[in-house]
Amino acid sequence: MPNSDNKNSTKNLYNGTASQWIRGEPTSLSDFTARPFVLKLCEPVAGLRVLELGCGEGYCSRELRQRGAAQIYGVDLSEAMIAAAKLQELKDPLGIQYELGCATDLKQFGDREFDLVIAVFLFNYLTTAQTQQCMTEVARVLRPGGRFVFSVPHPSFPYMREPAYPFYFEVEGKGYFSKRDRQFPGRIWKRDGSWLDVQLVHKTLEDYFDALKNAGFNTMPTLRELRVTPEHIALDESFFGSLIDLPLHLAIQVLR
Repeated sequence: MPNSDNKNSTKNLYNGTASQWIRGEPTSLSDFTARPFVLKLCEPVAGLRVLELGCGEGYCSRELRQRGAAQIYGVDLSEAMIAAAKLQELKDPLGIQYELGCATDLKQFGDREFDLVIAVFLFNYLTTAQTQQCMTEVARVLRPGGRFVFSVPHPSFPYMREPAYPFYFEVEGKGYFSKRDRQFPGRIWKRDGSWLDVQLVHKTLEDYFDALKNAGFNTMPTLRELRVTPEHIALDESFFGSLIDLPLHLAIQVLR
């Protein structure tokens, strides 16, 4: 799959669905099963200069700012997502700066400029080569001792579950190793019964760790396999119950 086709597909998807992502509180499955745990890995954020890659409409950027981050820059490939983020900033000014840009080329930022870089479900839209380019740029813009925190769909999840409510990627049978860099459609539901169309450019666990190492991250990462918890079941068993004991997402933190 050519890289340009991959980028255009992602941009078109989110330009067409940006308004569906706007929210001020958790709505979709991953707002419950992933983002709270990713944000916890970012702590402490007070006083930090933060870059969010693939910021979308700014949900996590706003949360980090409210937790005390000193400065936040949000970058996204989708014009409509950046427009939605700026609209939220206009309605509730937090001093967050959003701009259109590509996560594989951060030339607008200098070396060692950030204390924390975060990427929430960005890499499932990038090929292995693009992931390497992005992580190399992240290593460049992070200060020594700075942190990189990111989340991805668990690489094994699509191959462990049939396409079904409330979360799936349609990977067409087996192919954990042979279907690297293939793009697959997916869908994730909100608790109100609506859904969001998503995509997966499949990579293995090894691919992510090789990219980190090649980018110059040499410390042992902290890894969390995110799943449905008893608290989720207590909140809404009908929504979360079918995903019990499945590895849904990965959250990773690594020091520069």
